[in-house]
Amino acid sequence: MVKEFEGKGYWALILGGSSGLGFATARTLAQKGMHICILHRNPRTDIPELDQQFRLVQAAGTELITFNLDVVKSENRATVLSALRERLGTKEKLRCLVHSIAKGNLKSMVTEPFLSSEDMTITLQNMAFSLVDWVADIHKAGLFAQDSRVISFTSDGSSRTWQYYGAVSAAKAALEAISRQIALEYAPFGIRANCIQAGVTDTPSLRRIPGNEELIKHTQERNPFKRLTTPQDVADVVYLLCKDEAAWINGAVIPVDGGEKIH
Repeated sequence: MVKEFEGKGYWALILGGSSGLGFATARTLAQKGMHICILHRNPRTDIPELDQQFRLVQAAGTELITFNLDVVKSENRATVLSALRERLGTKEKLRCLVHSIAKGNLKSMVTEPFLSSEDMTITLQNMAFSLVDWVADIHKAGLFAQDSRVISFTSDGSSRTWQYYGAVSAAKAALEAISRQIALEYAPFGIRANCIQAGVTDTPSLRRIPGNEELIKHTQERNPFKRLTTPQDVADVVYLLCKDEAAWINGAVIPVDGGEKIH
C-alpha cells in the first residue's frame, strides 16, 4: 500500500472516531501515512475494547493520540489543542479535521417522550455548531496546514423526513450550511470544507434509529448495487478529498451512496 502522506508531518483530527465512519476514516488515513488524533466519548467499561480497536490504527505505523472527553466543552477543546500544539511543534500540521459526531436525540414530536427545543439544542450543538468552534480555535492556534481539509458527515436526512429523525435532520441541514460558510470564509487561509453525504450505513448510530430494520431493507432494494454503504466506502472518499488533487473541491455536499438516490 502506498503511504503518500508519509514523511509530510500531516495529522488528522477526528471528532467522534471510536466507531463507524470516524473509526474507518482513522484506519484508512493512518494506512496512507497520516498521524491520527481521535476524540471520542465512551464509558470506562468500553475502554478495553476500544484499546484493541485503536491498536488497529497504530498497526499502520503512524502516531495515534486519543482523548475521551466531551468535544463540545470549550475547556476540553483548549486541552486538546494545547496538547496538539506541543506535540506537533512547528514542523507538523493538521491536514484534515473530520467531524463525525453522532450525539443526537431521536424522539417524536407527537408521542412520548416528546422532542423538546432543549433536545434540539443539544443535538444541534453537538452535530453542527461544534464544527464552528473547532475550526475557529484550530485556525487561531495556527495548527492547520497551508492546504487543509475540513470534512463533515451528513446524510440524506438533511433534506428528507424520517420518523424520530427531526432533531438530527435539522442538525445535518445546519452542518451543511456551516460547511459551505467555512468553505467561503476560510478559503483565503487555504482551508477547504466539504460534506460527505453517506448513504444508509450500518453503524451503531443507525441501529439507534427506531425502525432501522425497515430503512435497511428499503435501501438494499433501491440501491443499484443492492447493498448498504459501508464505513470503508466513506473513509475512502475522505482519503480522496485529502489528496493534493482534490484541492479544487470546496463547499460541496458529495453523495457517497452507490447511486442510492437515483432509484
